[in-house]
Amino acid sequence: MINLKESEVWFITGSQHLYGEETLKQVAEHSQTIAASLNASPQIPVSIVFKPTVKTAEEIYSVCMEANNAKKCIGIITWMHTFSPAKMWIGGLKILQKPMLHLHTQFNRDIPWSSIDMDFMNLNQSAHGDREFGFMVSRMRMNRKVVAGHWQDAQVLEQINGWARSAAGWADWQHAKFARFGDNMRNVAVTEGDKVEAEMKFGYSVNTYGIGDLVKVINETSDAAVDNLVTEYADTYTLTTSLLKGGAQHQSLRDAAKIEIGLETFLKDGNFKGYTDTFEDLHGMKQLPGIASQRLMNKGYGFAGEGDWKTAALVRAMKVMGSGLKGGNSFMEDYTYHFEPENEMVLGSHMLEICESIAHGKPNCEINPLGIGGKADPVRLVFNSAAGPAINASIIDMGNRFRMLVNEVVAVAPMQTLPKLPVARVLWKPYPDMKTGCAAWILAGGAHHTCYSQNLTAENLQDFAEMAGIEFSLIGKKTDLYQFKNELRWNEVYFQLNK
Repeated sequence: MINLKESEVWFITGSQHLYGEETLKQVAEHSQTIAASLNASPQIPVSIVFKPTVKTAEEIYSVCMEANNAKKCIGIITWMHTFSPAKMWIGGLKILQKPMLHLHTQFNRDIPWSSIDMDFMNLNQSAHGDREFGFMVSRMRMNRKVVAGHWQDAQVLEQINGWARSAAGWADWQHAKFARFGDNMRNVAVTEGDKVEAEMKFGYSVNTYGIGDLVKVINETSDAAVDNLVTEYADTYTLTTSLLKGGAQHQSLRDAAKIEIGLETFLKDGNFKGYTDTFEDLHGMKQLPGIASQRLMNKGYGFAGEGDWKTAALVRAMKVMGSGLKGGNSFMEDYTYHFEPENEMVLGSHMLEICESIAHGKPNCEINPLGIGGKADPVRLVFNSAAGPAINASIIDMGNRFRMLVNEVVAVAPMQTLPKLPVARVLWKPYPDMKTGCAAWILAGGAHHTCYSQNLTAENLQDFAEMAGIEFSLIGKKTDLYQFKNELRWNEVYFQLNK
């Protein structure tokens, strides 16, 4: 469903006619070499496309316009091989609508001590050519990523990788559609928000569809399709005895399969990239979609419960950003705490819908009672999540702006078994510590719903937030509550002044 290599990042090199054709020829050759190397690097998930050297304001404007209109282009990398007078860039930068990474590099890694002369100096002027360009971008108050270092350096490649993934997630949001089955969970605040402002700011739309529209599609599912999916369940997961063919609750497994097929059909037919539902609005459905939501997330769809369309969209974006990386991304909720001294942690879960991409080992497929919703017992996948570094991310509507809030965490293996907890779950310790991390999250107005990621970093989400032009707040290893509260106050002033 997600293939990042289909996305293009254009490599654009700046220069000028002052240096003559021979120098410009070398500039082009060097640029082609760098672009080809980046494109071939296993660290870079997208296609890097070389573009001819831009030397005039007209050429710059033209390539920026071309990038805007190219559907496959998700962003540009700029590099000033020589000096490129930055007033030439004003027109192009004014119209540029794609994310930009400024690569501050040079073709040669080392100074050629014994042979360096003025011809070499005139050709390799990135050290101050990039500063001229950087001034103009800063003067125009444009968000961009700046990566400094040699283009073959592993750290530089990793930064380009992260930014490209963020750009892919941002591009995926443009003109995306998310379905909201039913309304928001009644009286809940943080899952609500301004869908009109979100569409203007983020590019995706959210519209509500009656449960009856979905139930109609579910009811049209054939028995043969259900048979095939039930067989897939049995081959993929460890089914509890009652769900096996001939078991007392096997029909519930078939009902769950029918819901999954109907949901996926609805999403595919409507070209949706994700959805949200609520257990308060299930009219005509036999059970709350549990295994269906878990598996559809694993296929790349965004999902969040209780009408939380912002988190559903974020889950989709982070699925795109993490595509191809080890580990997964899932809808998540902070559920309960473990306050043992020196070993404090959070138990994250949800009623049913945690993506199997974060599972440690083969999930169990079970059926258990659900005390809310008033429907039949739902089928779900039950598992523990893998230990290791992770992040929790949330987008919240602050009224005058959107805020991206990220907490760096480390997941740990459960200290004991959880035989009576019939849901997928993960235990984590928030940075910098439990008390500070939880207090900072609440001070920032963080939602109880998040996207939990095993394969993305806070820097990925910071790049993403800057592409969107929204606030970014980080709770990490160095977070101090006094400083964090001040940052929230400063951000409030900044976004008021920067409307």
